[in-house]
Amino acid sequence: MTPLNDVFVLDFTRVLSGPYCTMLLGDLGARVVKVEQPGRGDDTRAWGPPFVEGESAYFLSINRNKESLTLDLKHPAARRVVDALLARADVVVENFRPGTMERLGLGYDAVAARHPRVVYCSISGFGQTGPRRAEAGYDAVMQGEGGLMSITGPADGEPFRLGVAIADIATGMFAAQAVLAALLARERTGRGQRVDIAMLDTVAALLTYQAGSFFATGETPRRMGNRHPAIAPYETFEAGDGPFVLAVGNDDQFRRMCDALRIATLASDERFSTNPARVRHRDALKSALDAAFTARPRAEIIATLTQAGVPCGAVRDVAETLGDPQLTAREMIATLPHAVAGSVQVLGTPLKLSDTPASLRSAPPALGQHTDRILQNDCGLSEREIDELKSRGVV
Repeated sequence: MTPLNDVFVLDFTRVLSGPYCTMLLGDLGARVVKVEQPGRGDDTRAWGPPFVEGESAYFLSINRNKESLTLDLKHPAARRVVDALLARADVVVENFRPGTMERLGLGYDAVAARHPRVVYCSISGFGQTGPRRAEAGYDAVMQGEGGLMSITGPADGEPFRLGVAIADIATGMFAAQAVLAALLARERTGRGQRVDIAMLDTVAALLTYQAGSFFATGETPRRMGNRHPAIAPYETFEAGDGPFVLAVGNDDQFRRMCDALRIATLASDERFSTNPARVRHRDALKSALDAAFTARPRAEIIATLTQAGVPCGAVRDVAETLGDPQLTAREMIATLPHAVAGSVQVLGTPLKLSDTPASLRSAPPALGQHTDRILQNDCGLSEREIDELKSRGVV
């Protein structure tokens, strides 16, 4: 039994925000049928290197627990297939520009008129309403437009994009959350509804306390490197053999840190005795801590502070992180058999439920891997009808 047992998701998404959403729904047990353009598929199938036996590592990272159906939505003969799948669908997810699905005759109003129980999720750059609704949305653009880049990077340097596509990924998370809420509401009302998720909205929502600071003061937040605007010490430091992160969240943790490092005089210094004081004197505090850290090995500092209950950790690269036994114990690294690439490694799911667990049931699909089976079993087409669709380039 899974949380979304028997939920059918018809997935018209590509690239990252939409596929991330539908991957989460798939992890929770939904059956996800991914509709892709014949001969080409999702754009990310061509993104690389690296490739694994011709399969894009990027695509493999965000499309597990899905079936691939190739279908040319612009071809009139595709409508029979789509209609058959819509009749089974609980959820439709798409991330085309606003208006695209309407031009295909598959917009929310048209679908809801025939299938009122369908939860219809549209993901876009700027949303389905507003003066910028028609503009395309890409992660890097949204990090810039959404203010995120302005507060990311060195204080005296240029704005930085985050190293992961956080605008896309967070949008996919919000979309999945909203779909789940809409499914819950349907259990009470019997009706589906439109879910409208915008990347710009998402990035603005991520500003949280930075936006709160602006609302309170009218001052525009600025880049501070790895420092926190309202907590100190809360940044990276250099040990004798490498960088680490120190995240002291309250005065008690600061006192314990000073005791553990045998620098108790800092805790009694009025410049550092409270968090507001430490924030005001953060440069002096950093100088004092640098002197305590640079002569010590990083592992020793982290062990000492961890034992004292002070949050800290090494700055690790991706290989070091993925090799952590903790992630292995949490089943966050998995190997799945792939139809083309053999065995592929993927990240596990962070969604841990005790009674109805999420799961990794299948590797990301090869392009069109499930087309014949879906057309036969879900659409009721005969082999002759399928062959005819193939000859006409519909599938």
